[in-house]
Amino acid sequence: MQKHPFARRISAILLSLTLVAPVLAQKAHAGTLETIGVIGGLWAVLNERNVHYYKYASPAGPIEKKFTPMGSLKTDHKTFKAPKTTWKKYEVWYPKEDAASGKTYPLVIFANGTGTPVDKYGPVLKHLASWGFVAAGNADENCRTGESSAATLDFLLAQNENPESPLYGKIDTEHIGISGHSQGGVGAMNAVTKQPNGNRYKAIFSISATSSFWSKPGEVLGETWAYDPSQIRIPVFFAAGTGNWDAGTASDKSATSGQGISPLWSQIENFNAVPEGVPTVRARETGKDHGDMLRAPDAYMTAWFSYWLKGDEEAGKAFFGENPEIQNNKNWQDVEIAE
Repeated sequence: MQKHPFARRISAILLSLTLVAPVLAQKAHAGTLETIGVIGGLWAVLNERNVHYYKYASPAGPIEKKFTPMGSLKTDHKTFKAPKTTWKKYEVWYPKEDAASGKTYPLVIFANGTGTPVDKYGPVLKHLASWGFVAAGNADENCRTGESSAATLDFLLAQNENPESPLYGKIDTEHIGISGHSQGGVGAMNAVTKQPNGNRYKAIFSISATSSFWSKPGEVLGETWAYDPSQIRIPVFFAAGTGNWDAGTASDKSATSGQGISPLWSQIENFNAVPEGVPTVRARETGKDHGDMLRAPDAYMTAWFSYWLKGDEEAGKAFFGENPEIQNNKNWQDVEIAE
């Protein structure tokens, strides 16, 4: 998949730094030092916005506002090697509690977007951990089959049983969810519907999942990107953005041009495919594009898992009941709910 324009700009900046570094090293005049300072300042700002992305959000509804900041729990982080696999490692964020406390926390697996290993979105998983979840991902850059997510789940369940592991006894094994962005939105669904341990999951939050148009035989991505929402039997939220990369301009699957990554017609198609009786939500975040959606829906993702995995009834009011918050939230549009 092509890079988001913002990602291309950052790549260009980094390439420029690489090319001009030898020249700058030989020049000590004030103008050169000023240039270096400006570039360094820009990099610091970008890093700040990545690490503390939630500080720059503009939540509207009370529940969205509640779950936007970091939660009250201190967090810890651990990296585990995953030898002889294409996903190389597992990274886990979890509440920092005394092991003797005996507390357990729901687990959320996060499936990566194309070329976006867990290192790129660690702050999102740290945010979940601060709200009382064990949150984990891996370094797989092609996770659409759900295989690496399945392996991550198996590994963490084993760590939960290992007295030598920092995760020993921390995971509530009866309350497990999965999320994913872009290719990871596909991978999350396939982890649930196609992998042997898919029955362990209790809820899905799929973000900007690549549309079924791109998995048609002969298309750019091909059949290995296919998924089947009709096989989902657990609560699922389909999120996407209204920006051009996500939404495109095509109004249906048959259009030969203007197909976005996760257009409205795809959201509707996926929503309608889920069997009747399975709680399902679809919604698009207004003004957000594909790259934004890795972090932008974070508050509602946290609320979604708080409801389904922790039984937080107040969080559930964002999506269900007589007057769901998301239906009246100016940040969201094209909302449809099936209970």
